[in-house]
Amino acid sequence: MPPKTNEEIKQIIPPNIDKVIAESLAIEAEEAKKAGALGYMARALVQATMPHKRVLGNEFMRKNGAFTLSILSPSSTGLPYGTKPRLVLAFVSTEAIRTKSKEIILGNSLSDFMRRLDLTPTGGRWGSIPMLKNQVNRLFSSTVSFQYNGIPNVSASGGFKIASKTILFWDSKNPGQTSLWESAVTLTQEFYDEIINNPVPIDMRALEALKDSSMAIDIYCWLTYRMSYLKRTTKIPWDNLAVQFGSEYSTIRSFKWNFLKQLRKVLIVYNPSIDEDRKGLILKPSNTHISRRS
Repeated sequence: MPPKTNEEIKQIIPPNIDKVIAESLAIEAEEAKKAGALGYMARALVQATMPHKRVLGNEFMRKNGAFTLSILSPSSTGLPYGTKPRLVLAFVSTEAIRTKSKEIILGNSLSDFMRRLDLTPTGGRWGSIPMLKNQVNRLFSSTVSFQYNGIPNVSASGGFKIASKTILFWDSKNPGQTSLWESAVTLTQEFYDEIINNPVPIDMRALEALKDSSMAIDIYCWLTYRMSYLKRTTKIPWDNLAVQFGSEYSTIRSFKWNFLKQLRKVLIVYNPSIDEDRKGLILKPSNTHISRRS
């Protein structure tokens, strides 16, 4: 069973999770919509997700049951990975629904945009500034394709490039410098339609609390989506979860250990009814993190 008190949590989760615990209390205090924290993710990228770590080559595949997702990027650019493209994706998806527009304004400066993602600007080779610019380039250059084979003798497929145009007036050496023009990205019609027609509601404060782990973000988005239609207790084998969330792990045992570690973080901000045993993860019908009224 999930831990019930902060003391129980601290016994199984490293001390650096204290910030997550503190932010979860704020999430429980008021609904996301009232707090202005209602956000969205595109369903196709919740059912199957982007890489967690750097991947060699320019093609990546995830599978979730009958649903298969492929991401293709130019070889000179590389595939998006980690937490930053997930935060950016949530931002543009939320803005698309809020504004009902394909053109998403990113702001007058890099620092301004990073604050909107709850990221602290840092320089240097491995700083957040060059890493974010690199991941934004990878994300908006990517093409997503998917295939569904859940009905006998029927196969459905589709796809989209995420952005049709990206204009960034960002100075890496002076991220606080305000430009005369606003940086913006124009989403493709196909990706815009995917967001508008198939949004997965999320609490943006949960993403902020979990932003140090791409797997935790994926688990959170997937759980609140899965609980939106779960009608009966369902066991998902560890093998299936490994294909969906962690195909880069060498063994199912190592995947399971890390998955459960990240799941414990998620359960602090969103606590559906979940159990696990040697064979798989057991999901029981629960409320979604965002109420249907929102």
